[in-house]
Amino acid sequence: MLSAIGDTVHVLPLVNALKRQWPDCRITWVIQSVPHTLVANHPGIEDFIVFRRRHGIQAWCSYAELASAIKGRSFDLLLGLQVYLKAGLITWMIPASIKLGFDRQRARDGQWLFTNQKIPGHRPQHVQDQYFEFLEYLGIDPEPINWGLTLTETERQEQKRFLTQTGKPICSVVVSTSKLKKNWSPAGYARVLELVEREHALQPVIVGGPSVAENNLAKEVVSRSSANIITALGDDLRRLTWIIEASTLLITPDTGPLHIARALGTPVVSLFGYTNPKRSGPYRAFEDLIVDGYAEYEGENYPPTPTYRDGMKRITVEQVMDKVSLSLSKYDPK
Repeated sequence: MLSAIGDTVHVLPLVNALKRQWPDCRITWVIQSVPHTLVANHPGIEDFIVFRRRHGIQAWCSYAELASAIKGRSFDLLLGLQVYLKAGLITWMIPASIKLGFDRQRARDGQWLFTNQKIPGHRPQHVQDQYFEFLEYLGIDPEPINWGLTLTETERQEQKRFLTQTGKPICSVVVSTSKLKKNWSPAGYARVLELVEREHALQPVIVGGPSVAENNLAKEVVSRSSANIITALGDDLRRLTWIIEASTLLITPDTGPLHIARALGTPVVSLFGYTNPKRSGPYRAFEDLIVDGYAEYEGENYPPTPTYRDGMKRITVEQVMDKVSLSLSKYDPK
């Protein structure tokens, strides 16, 4: 699993289940640089091979570096969890007795060509359950489900200093994703953060990555809102993690921080309209806090298919605030 932050979080329960079943096994994770910072200190993983992806003519240098890193190594089992060509090439390069991947229907970019065993086909389901299919194939029970995403003592101290500076409970919010169609309106966020501050006495904190798009959207939200908003964007995934862990709740569209919040047990008000919440919503928790713009009418019983819809515009400020109020009344505030 190379790149996506949400999928990186989904892998952690697999790691813990493998360790429960085979305590003496050694796990090596091939991963890209950014998600590596999130899981680098996870106790279930003995080794990381960081794939430093380049583009254009330099792309082959990335694979040359990988070849050097795996020279002399061999593995009993490889789990091919990511179904794209770059992952397929890596699967092909790594010497392993068993290379387990998705069935041919779900393996994109010919990724099925690089594996020698396939999990059976399955009807659409939540992405986390989809990854658990690998455990089921191996005869391993995923329960109890545990992410094991924890903070270091240094991070606890940084978190404490941040909370002292804010002076009141935090409502973290993500205003932008890498896919624009997942985004809600800046005007909607601006109003919600005003109400969060005024009606619930929470400190709004905008969190997320360092991209130009995220910074521009954050500036627009701040300029439209009368709330006293703290902007905490940046490229430090561990800082993002301890801010979310300290938050009373997180408001976010479908993006990586949603799944970080779920793993940490932070209540998450999630905004869905483009992607299917039954497939990529918070796993087995906080489903009552989903603002469902994906449904084309109230109560629609749609299946968990990977189908996109243009539903973010259906989300209203009132719907979001109803879920914020529910979160604060139902879940213990931090």
